[in-house]
Amino acid sequence: MRDAYHEELDSIGEGLVEMARLVGSAIGRATTAILDTDLKLAEAVIEADAKVDSLQHELEARAIALLARQQPVATDLRIVVTSLRMSADLERSGDLAQHVAKLARLRFPAQAVPQDLYATILEMGQLAQRLMAKAAEVIVTKDVDLALQLEHDDDEMDLLHRTLFQHLIDDRWQHGIETAVDVTLLGRYYERYADHAVSVAKRVIYLVTGEHADEIQPPATGVDGT
Repeated sequence: MRDAYHEELDSIGEGLVEMARLVGSAIGRATTAILDTDLKLAEAVIEADAKVDSLQHELEARAIALLARQQPVATDLRIVVTSLRMSADLERSGDLAQHVAKLARLRFPAQAVPQDLYATILEMGQLAQRLMAKAAEVIVTKDVDLALQLEHDDDEMDLLHRTLFQHLIDDRWQHGIETAVDVTLLGRYYERYADHAVSVAKRVIYLVTGEHADEIQPPATGVDGT
């Protein structure tokens, strides 16, 4: 019985990793869709979010069943409760990737992102994907130092978001109100996506140490690990 119990705990962790990998792929593909005005790819991202939702529902059902049958305590209880919270972060990340794809679909065949902001949005998309890949690695390895790095990495996303905002308030902005709204929304989607990746990492820190991330000093390294 105990072997089956721990196998079920492991399967919850595996489900979280799969969710993280799916939403990481989704934000990368959604970014390509909006920058390349690729309607087919945008539709694929939108449809694929159902898989993330399904995984979350399955994970929640497993976790609740474990709570009811096994009544875990101490570390095991922390694993189950923290996993439920991580699954919510990951599901929301998938929704944000879907929002990017839906904006690409809404504006098709027009280019939603002005050419002078193409590089910034591309960088935000790539950074978001790297952050989620690191979050997935943290779930697998339970590496607290790596988890702590994500909050530092998120500073890069905040800087890109501020850069985007500076373009919007510049007197030389010539792309109109509709595009300004689109770009504002995109910036917010990527910023929130990064926040959810950081939240996942923080929850792993709590799972492993029983301490909250803000009680621990993060190592000063970047998203590329340098």
